[in-house]
Amino acid sequence: MSAPQVKKLSAHIFVCTNEREAGHPRGCCKEKGSEALLSQFKEQLKAEGLKGVRAQRAGCLDTCEFGPSVVIYPEGIWYGNVQPQDAAEIVASHLKNAQPVARLRIPGK
Repeated sequence: MSAPQVKKLSAHIFVCTNEREAGHPRGCCKEKGSEALLSQFKEQLKAEGLKGVRAQRAGCLDTCEFGPSVVIYPEGIWYGNVQPQDAAEIVASHLKNAQPVARLRIPGK
């Protein structure tokens, strides 16, 4: 019996969907619409036919002030204040053309 094949990913998109209590001074990505953002990334990847790229929810990425926050590996590119309408630009520019979207980058990350 052979070992199961592990699918190799070329990129992994983590979208913070952490939820904090209402009124928390740092806020949280979930209350800023990260669930809709995650759905949009998944739809965009499917529409573009990008195989080997996965978008999934993440717990707190500790960039709450910049939420909704996204990090893409293997490059370790961090994006902040990402809105659902930004997903198409990130997929086209960053994932298809290897050009990170400068206007959404989190400073110092």
